[in-house]
Amino acid sequence: MEIRIYEASDFAGVKSLWEEAFPKDPPWNRADMAIPEKRAFQPDLLFVAVEDDLVIGSVMAGYDGHRGWLYSVAVRTNTRRGGVGTALVRRAEEALKALGCGKINLQVRTANAAIVRFYESLGYMIEDRVSLGRRL
Repeated sequence: MEIRIYEASDFAGVKSLWEEAFPKDPPWNRADMAIPEKRAFQPDLLFVAVEDDLVIGSVMAGYDGHRGWLYSVAVRTNTRRGGVGTALVRRAEEALKALGCGKINLQVRTANAAIVRFYESLGYMIEDRVSLGRRL
């Protein structure tokens, strides 16, 4: 497995991965919208895990100069529990740290207890916060 920065030729693989991992995501989170936006801003913070020329995982990160964020951490169902997710998160953490980031945030849907346990195993903690958002 190789983890590297996303390339345009990875689009179909990432799109397929996200459709598998996030089947109920709203249109603005889908690859058709999110990837072009990410490629226009901090494109070096979009990583893919590739094995045998197939995209098996992804992570998107962002840094605003104060906090870092992780988005769209996804691993193909048939390769889960093999270290791909951990390797992707660690690669994104390294990239954010190199930019001077001292803290990383992420959001998880409350119904997804398994992914909460995954992040806790990597040292992330549930924080007493309310997440608010507004589409512009």
